[in-house]
Amino acid sequence: MEFAKRFDKVTGSAIRAIFALLGQPGMISFAGGNPSPDSFPSEQIAQIAEKLLRENGSRILQYGGTPGITPLKETVIEMMKQRGIKTDFERVIITSGSTQGIGLAAKTLCNPGDVILAESPTFIGALQTFLAYEADVKGVEMDEQGMLMDDLEQKMKRLRPKFVYTIPTFQNPTGRTMSADRRKRMLELCQKHGVLILEDDPYCDLRYSGIAEPAIKSLDEDETVIYLLSFSKIISPGLRVGAAAADSRIINKYNIAKQGEDLHTANLSQELVDAFMRSGQVQAHIEKIRALYSEKRDAMLEELETFPKGITYTQPDGGLFIWAWLPAHMDAEALFKKCVEAGVAFVPGTHFYPEGGHKNTMRLNFSMASLDQIREGMAKLKKALQENMSS
Repeated sequence: MEFAKRFDKVTGSAIRAIFALLGQPGMISFAGGNPSPDSFPSEQIAQIAEKLLRENGSRILQYGGTPGITPLKETVIEMMKQRGIKTDFERVIITSGSTQGIGLAAKTLCNPGDVILAESPTFIGALQTFLAYEADVKGVEMDEQGMLMDDLEQKMKRLRPKFVYTIPTFQNPTGRTMSADRRKRMLELCQKHGVLILEDDPYCDLRYSGIAEPAIKSLDEDETVIYLLSFSKIISPGLRVGAAAADSRIINKYNIAKQGEDLHTANLSQELVDAFMRSGQVQAHIEKIRALYSEKRDAMLEELETFPKGITYTQPDGGLFIWAWLPAHMDAEALFKKCVEAGVAFVPGTHFYPEGGHKNTMRLNFSMASLDQIREGMAKLKKALQENMSS
């Protein structure tokens, strides 16, 4: 069987492959990026769904418009206003998760061989998507304050990218947050060189400490930024609802491209999200999620403090992930195999780098496991690590 050449460089997500190993009894997983089921407002959503379907079922169960339902677009515009972002109906589209917004950017902006600059490391799902559209993804170096602007400028001048992809707040996979100065500098550089920014912002509501930084889009006066918003982390990933805001010309192209993908985001999902966001329960719900995840983050960081010397790691102010570095000579993929045998899993960091390499890195997720599982799993990870270091 012969497949399209565009898939030659695309393999299944490393995380999805890892999930196949997690079915054995007692396995503790720090591998995924899923929100905790304890964070879902299941009862409220059930009540809202019943009311919506009984009162407006014939409309909701019919086909809808590609741009999204009007009430939810109003809700999105208000959310963006609260984040300092000015937009309107012509510059917003509802997407099937913010992941669709990533794919639509590549689909509408990139020809085969076009360069996309991204943080190194970056979100695996974005890497897979960009490769599927035959883009050439190049990594930009990072430190604790996000992308290094000197490296970004040098690569921008040399490679002339179509856009820069960034997750500036609680980045996946590192948990890092880009500083305000660098956000401003990135925007200035992209405006100077005529390069778009794809700002992926799914985690900004999950802050447990520190001071919020402005969205890059909030600084944008000339439509340089495509801004992606998600409801997956504050309501439910299974509903698959997100939004994109950008120049109306880009949103028009998004509309055309989306028509050929799914016609429209599911009406019921849109209605559920909008009704919950208007219910008056959202802030209390988000505070509950923050308290839940903050405790889990702190528990994992406390365990990491006891790890052998030579292990370093990020200490994120929010999000779902901690990034760790092993001693330079160590291979996290070899360690992963031993950890799975011991009943604990993580994601080796090499999969998050556009250029590969960086074998001594790993991503740890703290949102899914219980506090007891975090303590037990981290003890197993530490033991496997100590045995590997001494062998």
